[in-house]
Amino acid sequence: MTNFVTVSQMVKDNELKVYAGEELLKDKKVITTDISRPGIELTGYFDYYPSERIQLFGQTETSYSRSMTANNRYKVMLELCREDTPVLLISRNIQPSKELLRAAKEHHVPVIGSELPTTRLSSMITEYLDEKLAPRESIHGVLVDVYGIGILLTGHSGIGKSETALELIKRGHRLIADDRVDVYQRDEKTIVGEAPKILNHLLEIRGIGIIDVMNLFGAGAVRSQSEIQLIINLENWSADKNYDRIGTLEDRRTFFDVDVPQITVPVKVGRNISIIIEVAAMNYRAKKMGYDATKKFEDNLGLLIKENEKKTKNEKNGEGK
Repeated sequence: MTNFVTVSQMVKDNELKVYAGEELLKDKKVITTDISRPGIELTGYFDYYPSERIQLFGQTETSYSRSMTANNRYKVMLELCREDTPVLLISRNIQPSKELLRAAKEHHVPVIGSELPTTRLSSMITEYLDEKLAPRESIHGVLVDVYGIGILLTGHSGIGKSETALELIKRGHRLIADDRVDVYQRDEKTIVGEAPKILNHLLEIRGIGIIDVMNLFGAGAVRSQSEIQLIINLENWSADKNYDRIGTLEDRRTFFDVDVPQITVPVKVGRNISIIIEVAAMNYRAKKMGYDATKKFEDNLGLLIKENEKKTKNEKNGEGK
């Protein structure tokens, strides 16, 4: 789990401007996704001031502060700038007051800004921090994008996950991560996977070694990250095991507190796993759109049973006449 994001990284990733304290950016750390808009604090009430949060100034906060005397404004800004305050963030290209800049300099708090409206800026930074500060887990597997569906391939080492991913790439699909997948929870329903930086766009093929997918197949063959929507577990075929042939057995794997559907595909000579994975992706999409082939089969079976029962009943009635 990442415990903090430096203000320097946040500024770079979100193309923010720096008004003051550029030399402080690398040392200042954001440790919470919550953002504070210091409205009541501008009135002088600091009993419950969340100083560890990013302090966001919009049009409302700025307009109110301008109504204050320069001396009162400076005193309030001094209270806002504390040792654990990571940064003062200003929206709408609003120029910070002299008193704000003076207080920030004295207490070593950087001042940054953006041209975005306050609400949009708050949403963008919150979403960014949710991703960067989210709990993370590194798992063994291969993550691919097949028809827009993020599919995590799992299974024992040597089962053929990377070779299957290579075949999928040649068929026009995209690689996100090979061997190790870093997963994190984006929101209450979404798990996202991406490659560790050292493995970005790389694929290991036994007998060949490491290949650069982006270099060999082009930028369209890779993605930086993807939602994990389906898990396909590859395992060696066993004659003693009963595999799901209808689609009624539903398995799931839990990441953090989000359940992701999982299916098991047996691997043996003669089975084209890449085509099976393509069909699994299309079938998953069809289910999300409301069409379930398993349910259709069960409905058809139910109708056939009723027809046979009716036919049998009619035949018995005919024999009794």
